[in-house]
Amino acid sequence: MDLWNTIKSKRFSPVYLLFGEEEYFIKKTKALICEHALSEDEAEFNLATIDLEETPVELAIEELETLPFIGERRVVILHNPIFLTAERKKEKVEHDLKRLESYLANPSPTSIAIFIAPYPKLDERKKITKELKRNSAVLEAKPLYEKELSKWITANAKSLGVKITPEAVETLLSLTGNHLMMAASELEKLALYATVEQEIDKAMVNKLVPKTFDQNVFDLVDYIMNGQKKEAIQLYKELLILKEEPIRILAAIARQYRIILQVKKLSGQGYNAQQIASKLKMSPYPVKLALKRVKDFTEMKLMRALSELAELDYKMKSGAGDKEILLELFILKS
Repeated sequence: MDLWNTIKSKRFSPVYLLFGEEEYFIKKTKALICEHALSEDEAEFNLATIDLEETPVELAIEELETLPFIGERRVVILHNPIFLTAERKKEKVEHDLKRLESYLANPSPTSIAIFIAPYPKLDERKKITKELKRNSAVLEAKPLYEKELSKWITANAKSLGVKITPEAVETLLSLTGNHLMMAASELEKLALYATVEQEIDKAMVNKLVPKTFDQNVFDLVDYIMNGQKKEAIQLYKELLILKEEPIRILAAIARQYRIILQVKKLSGQGYNAQQIASKLKMSPYPVKLALKRVKDFTEMKLMRALSELAELDYKMKSGAGDKEILLELFILKS
């Protein structure tokens, strides 16, 4: 990534705007700026973090205009600039955006401002959004689709000095739910485990990467829908041993049924996987899993299951029976 290369070569912009939904790219970019702009000793005195939902932007500018102490520069991280979006919720504090515009036109040469905006899109009609984008180095952190994720995992493994088989990539993404942040973290652990001669294979991934709660629920719903009651009950008991609450498991099961129903309706209207993911504002991975299921169930059957799950949720919350037993009975009769 060009932006990362300029940061590593210490060619810093006085202002960065990191926005989008892919947490990994935002966190990685922020960490690179802090690592290369400040030494550990300097960070103790010259690194500040400000939540713009709680603090007026003009106070953040005062931080940026403060001279660094024992070092060349200050880094100020500004979270949650909701004023860059079209969201109309009432803000806790008022921001002097004119002051921010003035600062952007003439930023401090001894400070780096990092705006962290974890929103899918910004309001490009707003003057402050236009000014910030024009006067900053911008990273748009878009979620990667499955093929892009696979390429990224393979390339990142290479940068870590190891090879990874295509089957291992697929398994890693499956176990981490196509969550890039989690996949990157697990890949680093796998790279440490693999020797120089050894590549990361599917067996190694299965051995070392734990299943997420969501992945376990995907499997549980698969067992339920396939009528594999023994396997479903065994996995349910394992989740209980892991101290997962029945009401949380129930909510996750209901969510999977809702996704399958929504995907069935949209696929019936001719939408493909990526279009469905975009419409539902979801990662393509759960959509891909749901598409494998839509032919097996009518809308009526899915709606009936959701009705039963809603009734079960009410019983659990009203104390009408033991939660663990209630959910077990649902699994057995499904």
